[in-house]
Amino acid sequence: MSDRPQRRTFSVADKLRILDEIDRARPGDVGAILRREGLYSSNVGQWRRQRDAGTLHGPAPARSGPKSAPATSHKNDLVRLERENARLRDQLTRAEAIIELQKNPRRPPARLWPEKRSRGRI
Repeated sequence: MSDRPQRRTFSVADKLRILDEIDRARPGDVGAILRREGLYSSNVGQWRRQRDAGTLHGPAPARSGPKSAPATSHKNDLVRLERENARLRDQLTRAEAIIELQKNPRRPPARLWPEKRSRGRI
């Protein structure tokens, strides 16, 4: 067996019981409660902050299994879909020009391919 001391842990019920007892105690009696429980005032202050923030119970246990992919922002989806839409419009324009050429091969259309749009790059 190890001679190393074990760190004390307090359950949530113990923490709430001690906080309730300290909150009801008179100012001179708080020190006696701390000595009896073997606590420092910093422990009580930390527990109070956790209780007031609603995190005294600690974080929820991590779920096992594969992690889900982080949600992408709607802005990224919008940019991707706009790019895909522009690409498909260009494909449709070209396909319509080819179909028009196949209908009447003797008279080529004035503009077979649409001009490339500039993408704002220099």
